[in-house]
Amino acid sequence: MEINQVVGTLYCTERIDGLRHCSLQILKDRKGKLAVATDPVGVRPGNWVFTVSGSAGRYAMGDAKIMTDLTIGGIIDAWQPEDVAKPEPGDSDGMLEQHRDQAA
Repeated sequence: MEINQVVGTLYCTERIDGLRHCSLQILKDRKGKLAVATDPVGVRPGNWVFTVSGSAGRYAMGDAKIMTDLTIGGIIDAWQPEDVAKPEPGDSDGMLEQHRDQAA
C-alpha cells in the first residue's frame, strides 16, 4: 500500500470493457510522480488516499475481472506529509524513535 494525493479525475470516453464503469482518478505521490487508479470510494481532488496494487487492486474493486492494478482503498481522514516520523541514522525501521515516544 502507498499514500498518494488525488489531483483530479481522468475522463475517458472510450475504454475497454473491464474499465467501462469505473471512476478513474489521477494521483500524485510525494515526489510528484503521477499515477491513475480506479476509485470505488468516491474521492475528491486534494484527498489523501491509500492505494492497493496488483491483484489486490482488482479485488478491492469488488470484481476480479476489472482490469486494474491500482485501486484507491480508502480516504485518509487525518494525515499530513510532515507527520511522518523520520528514522534516525542507523535506525532502519524507526523503532528507536517509537521507543522514545512511548517512554516520554
